[in-house]
Formats: sequence, C-alpha cells, structure tokens
Amino acid sequence: MADYRPDDHRYDSIAYRRCGRSGILLPGISLGLWHNFGGVDTEENSRAMIHTAFDLGITHFDLANNYGPPPGSAEETFGRILAQDLQRYRDELIISSKAGYRMWPGPYGEWGSRKYLVASLDQSLRRMGLEYVDIFYSHRPDPDTPLEETMQALDQVVRQGKALYAGISSYTAEQTLEAVRILNDLGTPCLIHQPNYSMFNRWIEDGLLDVLEDHGIGCIAFCPLAQGMLTPKYLGGIPTDSRAGKSHGHLQVHEVTGKRVEQARLLQDLAQTRGQTLPQLALSWVLRDQRVTSALIGASRPEQITENIRALDQLAFTPEEINAIEQILAD
Repeated sequence: MADYRPDDHRYDSIAYRRCGRSGILLPGISLGLWHNFGGVDTEENSRAMIHTAFDLGITHFDLANNYGPPPGSAEETFGRILAQDLQRYRDELIISSKAGYRMWPGPYGEWGSRKYLVASLDQSLRRMGLEYVDIFYSHRPDPDTPLEETMQALDQVVRQGKALYAGISSYTAEQTLEAVRILNDLGTPCLIHQPNYSMFNRWIEDGLLDVLEDHGIGCIAFCPLAQGMLTPKYLGGIPTDSRAGKSHGHLQVHEVTGKRVEQARLLQDLAQTRGQTLPQLALSWVLRDQRVTSALIGASRPEQITENIRALDQLAFTPEEINAIEQILAD
C-alpha cells in the first residue's frame, strides 16, 4: 500500500492541546500501540488503524520497547508501515517510545540504569527505522537506581539527538517533583508525564495533576477506557477475543468485577442521555480537565478510532452530569 495518501482535510476538525508550557501541540486523542500491533496480530489491520488515525488528524503514535507480543514487534510493525506509507509525513508525526520494563535477559534488560535506557532506545530506533523519536520516556521509576542516573540518561539521549523531548511515566507526585528538579538542573526539561488515568483509576487527582500544572508539564492518560472495562465489551460477560479473554492480555479476569460491570452499565445509560457511547463518555471525562493534554487510546479495528475521536466533539459536562458520575463511581 505504498500509494497511501492521507486525507487532505485531516487537520480541519480535530482539537489539539498544548503540552504543558512547551511548543508542542498534541491531538486530544492519541493512538497507543500497546495491543494489536504485535507479531501475533494481522499487519494489514494494524496498517488500516494507523491510516485511519492519521486521516483523522491523530499525529501522535505511542510505543514502547516491549510492546507486542513478542516484545519489540509493535515497533517493528510500526517501522514497516512508516517506511512504506508515512515516511514523507515524518515531520507531521510525534512518535514516542519508552524503556523500563523487562526487554532482554540479564541484569541490564530492565528498570532505569543509563546502560539499559540508552541501549533500549538504540534498539527501538533500529526497529522503527528512525533517526530519532520525538519523546523518550522512563517507563517506570526504578527503586534501586538513583533517580539522577535515570534522568541523566534521558538528558544524554536528548543531547545526542536520539530524542527531541524527555518524558516520564507512572511516577508519583513526589517522584515527579524530584525528576523535574534534576532534569531542569541538567537543562533538559520534562515535557510530559504518562499516567494510568480513567474513571476507574483516579490516583493522579491526588497531587500529581497539581505538580504537572505548577511545572508546565503535559499529561497524556493511558488506559482511559480501563483496558475495555469502560466500553460495552464486558457488559454481557467476557468475550474470548477480549483483553481479559486472551492468555497474553494484561487485563485479568478477576479485575472484571460485578461492581465494575454495573458501574459501566450505569455510565452507559448516562452517556446515552448525552448522545454519546460509553467510550466517548469516558474519554470526554478524562479530557474535561485542561491539564490532561491527550487521552491515549488503543484499538483493535479502525472503526473504534473513528468512534472514539468523536469524544472531542463534546467535552463539556453540566454540574448535574458530574454529580451523577461521582455517585455512580462512589457506589
């Protein structure tokens, strides 16, 4: 499909938000390649999803070294699609990768050492056929490596031109404060934080969002649909092709509790009164706070991307709707 040409009107209607106090604008909805882009998946479907996303104005594609399965295969898939279809549009794209989780055997294949982070980014660039990524993240804090070393590695890859910006993921408010201080001292500010955030996981509201606002750092929420629990997928049981139904899925069956299913059912009823689907409601809710730059969605087919991006059409909530949501989530 080397003759792919993106939609000429892709930038006409999508909403972009400034990432903290930086020069970067991100689409309100970004596409994550955590699932459904690995070696076990159908590449033509992966290609169709990337085409659909870009046609809709989604410019940000988020990866990590270990995405697959097998680990690394999502970057390889993306690299092939980029080379064949999107290379001429590279300067219109924000491509990110991360390192922090186990990627290869031995003591240097995970966590936050300079050895691991720098080697991992070099591997990611080779897999994707890139000279640089736009954002490189420390994927998780390392309790045993000095934070200075991890941040020095991010500073190093930016100064080497292998990444344009540095980011962190899943750091607490306190860890974020210290990471930001170190990076500022090094002269490579933190662009963005990527936390897990959804109606079912609200930990960032207890201090982290305030830290990000105070220091001009963007926020991109991963798992805004709680790995599918904030969709109709599990309202009638656990489908065999769902994340909870797959042996390699990250959502465990025991996490799909009766309480969560009932909350999702009530939220779906509320979404219908707003003229939205349940996923659209969940995404709008995450983006209701201007401190959240973008919501990072996954998808298993192109139609889901087309549906979910419509959440950007209706981000406002009435006080009554917010109160109703709080009551549902408190039950």
